[in-house]
Amino acid sequence: MMLITTMHLASLVRALNVNYYENTCPHVDSIVAASVHKATMNDKTVPAALLRMHFHDCFIRGCDASVLLESKGKTIAEKDGPPNISLHAFYVIDNAKKALEEVCPGVVSCADILALAARDAVTLSGGPNWDVPKGRKDGRISMATETRQLPAPTFNISQLQQSFSQRGLSLEDLVALSGGHTLGFAHCSSFQNRIHRFSPKQDIDPSMKASFGSRLRSICPSHNKVKNAGSSLDSSSTLFDNAYYKLLLQGESIFSSDEALLTHPTTKALVSKFAYSQEEFERAFVKSMIKMSSITNAEQQQIRLDCKFVR
Repeated sequence: MMLITTMHLASLVRALNVNYYENTCPHVDSIVAASVHKATMNDKTVPAALLRMHFHDCFIRGCDASVLLESKGKTIAEKDGPPNISLHAFYVIDNAKKALEEVCPGVVSCADILALAARDAVTLSGGPNWDVPKGRKDGRISMATETRQLPAPTFNISQLQQSFSQRGLSLEDLVALSGGHTLGFAHCSSFQNRIHRFSPKQDIDPSMKASFGSRLRSICPSHNKVKNAGSSLDSSSTLFDNAYYKLLLQGESIFSSDEALLTHPTTKALVSKFAYSQEEFERAFVKSMIKMSSITNAEQQQIRLDCKFVR
């Protein structure tokens, strides 16, 4: 595991500062890390869940913890939008917030807790460690309808490029952040399009290794009735490594959006680069995580005392 410094990334992080809580809540990093560590000891799926949660938060209204808000009355919140139904481990953020409120009440935003927890998820899974710039504020608006803006697992390279560029993220960011798929699990519904009736002439996506496609079909039959059926996203789903890229080059990717990375010369070259060198992948991943984690919007305007509600 390597520690990657963030000095050269300062220009990317406008209003954020790694020392933001130095005088008001100096132990924020260790308090959040303790909550993530405790949860991970009990449930090995927690790191993947936290990393995905942070990504889904940042892509809607910026990194403002709006993904944590509960639906209220007729207002259906982001967490209940279709792409977010499978998000879990919200309790980890709640527990960290509770611990912080006891030590430094009303100081640390839920958005910063989520950003720190995503970093800790990677580190605890054997990935790199880095200093997280802090100072985000919490949003007050959360709408399920806006989750349509999230990049879908069926996206092609043009759709992925547009989705990322709209948020100031490059093709290198796209490939590096896709490496987060080294952790986690995919439900059958997210890749059915590749293994059943892919085209009028082919059942399985021809870009997928035949034996791999057959294995996925056995797990996910066309009329699957098993609620939580699916597949790990790579061969070491609780270890943060570069296996995702190696499998992608071997025709063993899960999502159409993964395979799409091989359809553009720039992204294909980056896949090969990261498959060859875990160090290069980790360096690029940290840079892109800091960049993504810095997406903000003007409506981030408070520190929520409870991450589930606007108060």
